[in-house]
Amino acid sequence: MEILDGKKLSNEIIEELKVRCDELKEKGIKPKFAVIMVGNDKASQIYVKNKRKACERIGIECVECFLDENIQQKELIDKIKELNSDNTIHGILLQSPIPKHLNINEAFETISPKKDVDGFNPTNVGKLCLNQNTFVSCTPFGIIKLLDKYGIDLAGKKVTIIGRSNIVGKPLIQCFLNKNATVTICHSKTDDIKEHTINIILNVTDIFFHLYLFFLVIDLMNNIENIIFTIYFIERIGFK
Repeated sequence: MEILDGKKLSNEIIEELKVRCDELKEKGIKPKFAVIMVGNDKASQIYVKNKRKACERIGIECVECFLDENIQQKELIDKIKELNSDNTIHGILLQSPIPKHLNINEAFETISPKKDVDGFNPTNVGKLCLNQNTFVSCTPFGIIKLLDKYGIDLAGKKVTIIGRSNIVGKPLIQCFLNKNATVTICHSKTDDIKEHTINIILNVTDIFFHLYLFFLVIDLMNNIENIIFTIYFIERIGFK
């Protein structure tokens, strides 16, 4: 059995993006990313800090927009619109969760699809479903990058995904379908989830790719997630 080394891939991506970032700067294009955080969620603070560090390592300027937890919906929408209209900003990310009195779906819909590096704008979600070039949520995209790196052909493979979140599970379904895999999705309302997971274990020697997805996700969260989003930055602004 081969170990899929997310840390190794992460380091390779960093070095590649450093070069591509320098090439863009030579053309007068200075990659710039804006992250919006509402409130003082401790976990979100760590994620934002890691995103800033990832940008710094690669050479992307990171603008942090910290908003008070008591702001109103209009203030959040106005900030997003301000960043949309700023031509020096190439990517926008709204860190979740946000306070419950705010409508996160409206916020995602407001982020320009061309700057929506998290892939949560409905336009980009729809493009993913249609297998069109678009931004994809970081963790699913990282998983696909890792599998591609190791030359794992997904066509015809049976894949079981545990979880149907908008951030990981649902976009991952589409990523695997776009690779011609046969996908089963399990969630909190699935009857006898054990039946699906036992099937994975029994078939692992016959079909290598059967796996418990959350193990892979944990590795990606630790090693690669905060690097992956920069790939689309560089590709997107490189076409300007």
